[in-house]
Amino acid sequence: MATCELYSKFARVWLPDAEEVWKSGTLIRDYTPGDVMLTLQLDDGTEMEYKMDPQSNNLPPLRNPNVLVGENDLTALSYLHEPAVLYNLKVRFLDSRLIYTYCGIVLVAINPYESLPIYEADIINAYSGQNMGDMDPHIFAVAEEAYKQMARDERNQSIIVSGESGAGKTVSAKYAMRYFATVSRSSVETRVEERVLASNPIMEALGNAKTTRNDNSSRFGKYIELGFDKKRCIIGANMRTYLLEKSRVVFQAHGERNYHIFYQLCASSDLPEFKALKLGCAGDFRYTNQGQNPAIDGLDDAKELCATRRAFSLLRISESDQMAIFRILAALLHLSNVEVTHQSADASSISPGDPHLMAFCELTGVPCEEMAHWLCHRKIKTTTETYIKSISKINAVDGRDALAKHVYAALFRWIVGRINSALASAMKRHSFIGVLDIYGFETFDVNSFEQFCINYANEKLQQQFNQHVFKLEQEEYMKEEIPWTLIDFFDNQPCINLIEAKLGVLDLLDEECKMPQGSDGSWAQKLYNTLLRQNAHFDKPRLSNAAFIVHHFADKVEYQCEGFLEKNKDTVNEEQINVLKNCKLELLLKLFEDEEKMPSSTSKRSGSARRANKKTVGLQFRQSLHLLMDTLNATAPHYVRCIKPNDQKAPFIMDPWRAMQQLRACGILETIRISAAGFPSRWTYQEFFSRYQVLMKKKDVLPDRKKTCQSLVGKLVKDRDKYQIGKNKIFFGAGQVAYLEKLRSDKLRMACVSIQATIRCWLARKKYLRMKASAVTIQRHVRGHQARCYISVLRRTRAAVVIQQNVRMWATRRRFQQQRAAAIAIQSCFRASVARKQYYKLMFEQKAVVIQTWARGWLARVRYRRTLAAVVLLQSCVRRLRAKKDLKKLKVEARSVEHFRKLNFGMENKIIELQLKINDQQKENRELIEKRNVVEKTVSVEREKQSREIKSLRRSVQEANAKAETLPSLLERLSFLQHELENTRKEKEDLQEEAKVYKKKTQQVIEDLNMRNSLLDSEKDGLNKLTLEQDQQLADLRSNMGDARRLEKDLTEERSRYQTLLSEHLSLEERHRDLNDEMSISVGSNQFSDKRRGSGSSAFTGSSGSTEEEDGSVAAEEESQSTEDLPVLLKLQRRVKELEQDKQSLWEQLDEKEEVQQEKAKEEEELRSVGRAELDLERLRRHELESQTKKLTQDLNDLRTSLMGEDSDLMPPAPGTMPYTVLLEQLASSNDELEVRKEEVLLLRSHMVRQDALKHKGSVLGEGVNLDLEMPSFQDPDRSTDVHTLNEDGELWLAYEGLKETNRLLEFQMQDEESSHSHRCNVLLEEVEKLKNEKEEQQKLLTQSLLLPEDARFEAGLNHEITRLTHENLELMAAQEKQENTIRKLRKQLKLYVRKVEDFEVSAQQKSNASVMNAPVRVVNITRKEKEYRGMLEYREGDEGHLLRNVVTDLKPRGVAVSVMPGLPAYVIFMCLRYADSVNDDQRVSALLNGSINSIRRVIKRRGSDFEVVSFWLANTCRLMHCLKQYSGDPAVMRLNTAKQNEHCLVHFELSEYQHVLGDLAVQIYRQLIKCIEKILQPLIVASMLEPETMQGALGSKATGLRKRSTGVSEEGLITVEDLLQHLGHFHATMSQHGMDADLVKQVVKQQYYAICAVTLNHLLLRKDMCSWSKGLQIRYGVWQLREWLAERELGDGGASETLDPLVQAAQLLQANKKTEADARAVCNMCSALTTAQIVKVLTLYTPVIEFEERVSGAFIAAVKNLLKERIEPSTLMMDTKRVFSVTLAFTPSPVALEAIQLPASLGLGFLTHI
Repeated sequence: MATCELYSKFARVWLPDAEEVWKSGTLIRDYTPGDVMLTLQLDDGTEMEYKMDPQSNNLPPLRNPNVLVGENDLTALSYLHEPAVLYNLKVRFLDSRLIYTYCGIVLVAINPYESLPIYEADIINAYSGQNMGDMDPHIFAVAEEAYKQMARDERNQSIIVSGESGAGKTVSAKYAMRYFATVSRSSVETRVEERVLASNPIMEALGNAKTTRNDNSSRFGKYIELGFDKKRCIIGANMRTYLLEKSRVVFQAHGERNYHIFYQLCASSDLPEFKALKLGCAGDFRYTNQGQNPAIDGLDDAKELCATRRAFSLLRISESDQMAIFRILAALLHLSNVEVTHQSADASSISPGDPHLMAFCELTGVPCEEMAHWLCHRKIKTTTETYIKSISKINAVDGRDALAKHVYAALFRWIVGRINSALASAMKRHSFIGVLDIYGFETFDVNSFEQFCINYANEKLQQQFNQHVFKLEQEEYMKEEIPWTLIDFFDNQPCINLIEAKLGVLDLLDEECKMPQGSDGSWAQKLYNTLLRQNAHFDKPRLSNAAFIVHHFADKVEYQCEGFLEKNKDTVNEEQINVLKNCKLELLLKLFEDEEKMPSSTSKRSGSARRANKKTVGLQFRQSLHLLMDTLNATAPHYVRCIKPNDQKAPFIMDPWRAMQQLRACGILETIRISAAGFPSRWTYQEFFSRYQVLMKKKDVLPDRKKTCQSLVGKLVKDRDKYQIGKNKIFFGAGQVAYLEKLRSDKLRMACVSIQATIRCWLARKKYLRMKASAVTIQRHVRGHQARCYISVLRRTRAAVVIQQNVRMWATRRRFQQQRAAAIAIQSCFRASVARKQYYKLMFEQKAVVIQTWARGWLARVRYRRTLAAVVLLQSCVRRLRAKKDLKKLKVEARSVEHFRKLNFGMENKIIELQLKINDQQKENRELIEKRNVVEKTVSVEREKQSREIKSLRRSVQEANAKAETLPSLLERLSFLQHELENTRKEKEDLQEEAKVYKKKTQQVIEDLNMRNSLLDSEKDGLNKLTLEQDQQLADLRSNMGDARRLEKDLTEERSRYQTLLSEHLSLEERHRDLNDEMSISVGSNQFSDKRRGSGSSAFTGSSGSTEEEDGSVAAEEESQSTEDLPVLLKLQRRVKELEQDKQSLWEQLDEKEEVQQEKAKEEEELRSVGRAELDLERLRRHELESQTKKLTQDLNDLRTSLMGEDSDLMPPAPGTMPYTVLLEQLASSNDELEVRKEEVLLLRSHMVRQDALKHKGSVLGEGVNLDLEMPSFQDPDRSTDVHTLNEDGELWLAYEGLKETNRLLEFQMQDEESSHSHRCNVLLEEVEKLKNEKEEQQKLLTQSLLLPEDARFEAGLNHEITRLTHENLELMAAQEKQENTIRKLRKQLKLYVRKVEDFEVSAQQKSNASVMNAPVRVVNITRKEKEYRGMLEYREGDEGHLLRNVVTDLKPRGVAVSVMPGLPAYVIFMCLRYADSVNDDQRVSALLNGSINSIRRVIKRRGSDFEVVSFWLANTCRLMHCLKQYSGDPAVMRLNTAKQNEHCLVHFELSEYQHVLGDLAVQIYRQLIKCIEKILQPLIVASMLEPETMQGALGSKATGLRKRSTGVSEEGLITVEDLLQHLGHFHATMSQHGMDADLVKQVVKQQYYAICAVTLNHLLLRKDMCSWSKGLQIRYGVWQLREWLAERELGDGGASETLDPLVQAAQLLQANKKTEADARAVCNMCSALTTAQIVKVLTLYTPVIEFEERVSGAFIAAVKNLLKERIEPSTLMMDTKRVFSVTLAFTPSPVALEAIQLPASLGLGFLTHI
């Protein structure tokens, strides 16, 4: 787009102005090429015409769109020019009160002349670890970027802070150093950071002074290198100073002060230690009263001296050295008051009795006469002689001042050296960050040598800055692979050559200083002759021959040559120095000793050799400046440019001219010019797409974002030179973004217009339809009245006709009914007689048939009984004979081995039958499933048919409705009207009667009301009295409630205070322990040989014998913590005597009971041993049979595997082959034999039971056994003997009972199958019924909805859908609950089965061991009795270390939490503790508890960063603490236990002290858990709550300049709220899995939500780009998701939701109306959880994202401040992210029974035994 096209109507431009530098105007008409005048309207409404230069025809610069005003980075502006930069800084500084702004790589800092709350520790924590573009501009952001680059790139960094005096350089450098000292805290308290910060007050006292522009101006330059180790912790520092302004020691201009240290000494002169200095008021000394302004408002010099002395002490400068420093400074003050008396033109004198001279000599320890002599004389040396010459008063005063300057400079250098030695580190420096605090470009009315050196240094720094900026631009273009051309920038190398090159200004100055008769005038003439015509940057003033002009990069400066030579030489009388060298003050001697080591000489007239080697001040400064530039070039620079907004030091007032001068001087405008020459606006493809996708059509959006953006840019920007396409970014030239913004705003404006048009059309149509409906209603009522009149006539005619019809019908009907009744009577009589005759005949025939049937049936039954009895008798006889023979054969075969083998041949057939049955069942299941699928298909088909029928019904209903509307029934209308007329008549009569009755009633009511009013008045008085009393009672209650709340608040504060102190105490203990360990390790390494020789007598011989190092550390820690066990031991010692007596009595009773039990056991053993022999034989047979069956089944399995194995060489036989048939026959025979063997086993078992019962019948064990096995009674007595002979020894009866049992089992199986089948069928039927009901309901709904209008039909359908979904959800929830219940049941069953399997394995192992040991003895089966455990674990003394290593130290929570019950380690430790308590061993108790606490502490210390470990041990520590309380025997707690749990209470020890110790340990672990959680959540909170751009298109992101946000790169890497909720869910699931108390889980979740709120709100308050309407919507959405997460897990009552209130209110504040006073009141009422500072900050930072939004006015912010000034609240801006709520450990008893706890084998606790 052409530039002239942008100058259209309503375009805003900048016009030059004499007062404001630039002012804004708006074009009234379009500009066309060739116009000489522009018609403009200013912001105040005045119109003007702007004349353009006809030669250049330059148009005024355009203004940026409003949406780009106030940007964090000046390079983000579309138009980069001087007025845009100045206006953006002004808006940020005055409107938003933001003092920091980026300009590419430069941070612009404007001095607010007011203390701002933006440098606290919480602000440092907020900026720590953040990317530079993610936060608002700040000095902390620059420091963090330097710190991060040092760690990432392993390259040294530099922060260059520059600006003129009063701009805030020193404060910026101080805050940068504070940031480094805060974020790089080392783990060991070396106090290096404190010493680094302590150097600031010392250097400010000795090197800062008040000037006309600044109350704390640095009069020297310094470069501080902060050294870091590999862990990026500060290990030391080094300081280099440049060009101290020594002339200020002896001279100050009006309104200025000397260095602060002199005024601090004078203000503290009344202190006892300063009495010897003989100081007084600052106005009494010449060096401190020249400026006539000794005081600074708001500064207490006495307090500042205390701070300086503290800093001296912290930097290891002793008190004696401090007093020596103060003596020297006081001596200089006294020296300033020494009076020089004029004697002649070349002579002067000083009285030896001068009090100030005497004070000077007394303080320095020099002879008074010598000092007085050499202050007025000098020594002149020639080649042959030496002369002493007196000097004039002026020269004497100059020599005195030179001596003072020289001593002060030497003292300053010595102090800097001492600071460097105190900050030096013995460790090797890995890297460093340098902070350069150097003077900015200066120009005054009179500029001398100091200003020349300062401007020379700024020329060098500006050259380095320009080269660095150009290099970065070039690297950016090369990285993006776009073509670039050489950018022309201002190169100040010629100006630098003018100063430092050969025959330059400094070279000529040094040459003139070497001349014997050199002067300032001769030097000026040399400059004119040498440089005036050769260098364009040098010029001569018109009206002066003692000055010269240098054209610097910032401005041209005129320097006065007077004093240049003297200041460059920096000479002092050598004899005065020699006098001082003979002083008695040691520090003064050190100063001159250090000076002699320097290569330069201090003599004014030295020999030729010294004169040749002497370095001038200019040469020294040039060399140090070259070293500084080499250092800066070797580091990565970061630039801070400080701006002074006004010369009056007024807060938040900007002088545009002064600001513009400094912007030019510090190179900001040059940076802007370099950026504007290329492509200043840079967008990533994602940012560009999200911002300008409103300009695309849907078809233009391609899958590849890069191609999409390229096509869009190509369509919008026609000129290819105005943009470039890079690899990751799009580069736009100056003004192109403004053009795109104009297109975007036009598109959005057109969309708004179309929306408004549609809404207005809808409103007009709605009004028209309302008027039309009113007219139709009026017409309807008129036509209705006419129709009713017509209907009344028709109704009367119709009534007459109807009456006639009814009368005639009544007469005819009466005659017909009489005739019909007579005929019916005759017919009924005749038919009754015929029916009676027929009934009698049928009854006689039926009775005859019945008699015949009974007779024939009796004869047939008699014949059947006879034949049946004969057949049964014959069968029984035959079967008895066969059974006897078979029984004898079976008995013979039963004793042979071959029979057992044959029996097993039929086993395979049985297995195959069972498999066939299983296949049949599976087939039936498949058939049922297919039937169910068929039913479902039929149901779906029926649904489709019904839907079709419903559609057809809907059509028919619509047709019927149409017909009904077109064909109204006139008859129905007539009948309705007639009925209505009759009703009206009746109503009229009723109303008349009611009116009469009403009159009477009203009179009665009035009388009653009068009576009631009198009663109510009396009651009202009584109620008023009652209300007054109740109000007083309510006030008392409220005061009591307030007191209770206050007490509760105090309690929580005390608890939190105690817990913080506890955490600090524990951390100190751990640190002390670490130091002891380090000391012991160091001592142990030195004495290793001695310990090896004396190992036999070492302190570790009393350990438990463990060879691992951890056991030794456990013992050492137990010894170190023996002090914690003192109260328990004291209590135990008090009870020893009483417990010993009780113990003896209990042992006696126990012995008596054991003797009685032994006697009873002997008697029972004798009774049991009566019939064991026979039982042993029967058991032996049973065991042999079972073992043989097991062997056979094993052989069968081996056979199967051999046949079906995959690795076998031979393939299994195919079906139908000979081997296959043989195998089948063998399997069938084995199955038959197996069945027979099972029957025999059943017979043997029943026989054994009977024999056992017979033997114990007479004993005590057989009293309850019934041995009367009744045989079946037969009616035939003849067959009783046969049956008894058949049933020998009861075998047949036992076999019969076994068969009955098998039949019962089969019946039960069949019944289960039938029940399951019927259950499935019922379920299917229920589903079918349910589908039918749903179909009917849908049909009803459709029929009802067809009758309703469209709106009601939609609502009805919606309600039906909601109810249906709720029913489905309820059903799913019920099903889920059922599944959970079944899972719980299955888990319980699985645990029981696992226990049974373990018991079976143990019993099997015992049996195998017994069989091996007792092989020759007869095998006897011993039944195992169920053990009753006492809930304790026995361990040997000394196994505590092994136990704690397996249960605590080496335990892995991740595997244990899944496989075992929650809290198992705590239960194991407590069960071992119960054993120690049961044996009354206090040493075991203390060793176990102390070892457990120390082991847990070690685990937390070693693995404290693992969340699962910390959560696991927090849950177990709380559980152990609860177990100590639950089983303590406290009556209040015992009521919550079961009877069995109360039996397990501790007996001998009271361990309440250990409960407190465990509670403190739990608090420590809780705080560590919170640290782990915050460490994990910290990088996710801001990225999920603030970063994702959820609102695209119209609310897309804006340009961010060179400082790009870290989240604007790709969509795949975005972190959303779902990711945050996933982590929260993981934390909650882990804590629940570990069995943590629910109340404790809620407290952890509350702390998590507070951290989310605090971090998010703090970043919102520090990021201007986040304070917008769309971001408020996004925050509210995130908060809603967080609260939904709480509701899903039923954690809403834990207070977590309330912690999000400040964040919610901040989001509401971003979206609220912010215009009127009512809005201000609403904002104040809404934001109750935010402080005043936070509310004002959010309103100040509010930034529109689109042009339709408006900024918050200053009047609205002032109104909010005025409304909130009565609030009593802290004035903090940031929320405390380190705050941890006090935790309450509520007691929760455990329902777990100790005796039911099983120890898994994975824990390796085999040395513990259950008791």
